[in-house]
Amino acid sequence: MLVIVVENVPHRLRGRLAVWLLEVRAGVYVGHISRRVREMIWSTVIKGCGEGNAVMAWSTNTESGFDFLTWGSNRREPVEMDGIKLVSFMPDNIKDEASNFE
Repeated sequence: MLVIVVENVPHRLRGRLAVWLLEVRAGVYVGHISRRVREMIWSTVIKGCGEGNAVMAWSTNTESGFDFLTWGSNRREPVEMDGIKLVSFMPDNIKDEASNFE
């Protein structure tokens, strides 16, 4: 199983993803494809993402049962701890971070 979520990407990329995967919601694509096709699709996402961002998650033989990649600017960043990939949620900006300590 493969899931790709894109935000603020050009319409041409969304159309291209719809060729290979099923768009179940706006910007959310799912499918069951081979590793080779998954890598080809991800390279297409990277090339066509523009100012947007994307995440791709797929089933694999890991402790969590899945793996994922991200591209573009987003407040959520992948962090690996003890061999498990987690997500770190960054503050919106420095001002928000300072107000949390007051």
